[in-house]
Amino acid sequence: MRRIVQSKKLQHVRYDVRGPILVEAQRLEAEGQKILKLNIGNTAPFGFEAPEAIVADMVHNLPQSQGYADSRGIYSARTAVAQYYQSRGLRGTGVDDVFIGNGVSELITMVLQAFVDDGNEILVPAPDYPLWTGAVSLSGGTPVHYRCDEDNGWNPDLADIEAKITPNTHAIVVINPNNPTGAVYSQETVRALVDIARRHDLVVMADEIYEKILFDDAVHHHAASFAGDDVLCLTFSGLSKAYRVCGYRAGWVMVSGPKHLAEDFLEGLTLLANMRMCANVPAQHAIQTALGGYQSVDELIGPGGRFREQSKLAWRLLTEIPGVSCVEPQGALYCFPRLDPQVYPIESDEAFVIDLLRSKKILVTHGTGFNWFAPDHFRLVTLPDEETLTEAIGRIAEHLASMRA
Repeated sequence: MRRIVQSKKLQHVRYDVRGPILVEAQRLEAEGQKILKLNIGNTAPFGFEAPEAIVADMVHNLPQSQGYADSRGIYSARTAVAQYYQSRGLRGTGVDDVFIGNGVSELITMVLQAFVDDGNEILVPAPDYPLWTGAVSLSGGTPVHYRCDEDNGWNPDLADIEAKITPNTHAIVVINPNNPTGAVYSQETVRALVDIARRHDLVVMADEIYEKILFDDAVHHHAASFAGDDVLCLTFSGLSKAYRVCGYRAGWVMVSGPKHLAEDFLEGLTLLANMRMCANVPAQHAIQTALGGYQSVDELIGPGGRFREQSKLAWRLLTEIPGVSCVEPQGALYCFPRLDPQVYPIESDEAFVIDLLRSKKILVTHGTGFNWFAPDHFRLVTLPDEETLTEAIGRIAEHLASMRA
């Protein structure tokens, strides 16, 4: 009998946020050990609950959510998304320019399947949210990683981007606010990225899922606002993070720019949307309520708010550890600290996080899991309350102290 093996399309696909490190964590849990999971930005386990209005709206609409919906999304949800961007100055966008999906993750995969031909190159930031790299590879494309500069607040290295563009480059991915670094790009940086796309006839794919999670004076700038009528921009966002409903799976992609030049691509995207029938209908009813109602996330990102205070506490505690540096996050839900190779000569950062897991029962994600170039970083989720976060980083400090010894 022949062996059943995975498809060769998965040869270059990785998702280390939930890879071997999670398997090891599950093994330890099966032995009865308690693991603090700081590897994924899942809000609910850390006491963040969905706004009551969103839950109430979903419950109210459950009787009307039993059948298939329009494959692009229910009309009220798409209208709410279109009006949201119109209110932010993005003219020329309407309900027909919005596709609703089961979270941004599904839409990234659908868009790339509709867009990428074998061998097409897609520029992806390093470090990145690894789904982008995996989805490009799964679609038959080649992810080309452009460097974000840690010494410049993790801003994209524009010269590196230009140097990596070839005649086969078709799109550039922009993750802003950035996961995993917490960087929030200035207006000048976002404009420069779009200008690169304009000069080289590239599509901009803007992952803006953390757009509402900003600290202090950080301001988010939509890439689509600089694209105008001559750069096709696909803007991805959703409810998971800002509205604390990761499990509801409610996201969208908005198409802007020269849509008349993208009719064939959009026909393909519609085909894929039709093939999966429709997105989760109950969660779609939450979109209009979320975007049009009271923005409870403001209480979390302002002074005294948990998102802000926990991010700053984690950054401070990490940078107090000898040999550890970290660019202070301006947004999102993560820290991405660097371990000085002169102090911690790590050959495999995956082995490092597994050792940390086994010795201190803390689960984080290694930096190369985000397609960073060297084994000298890891990502830590800043969602636990301050007491738990202090305890967790204290255990990390103890582990690093043993490595120095």
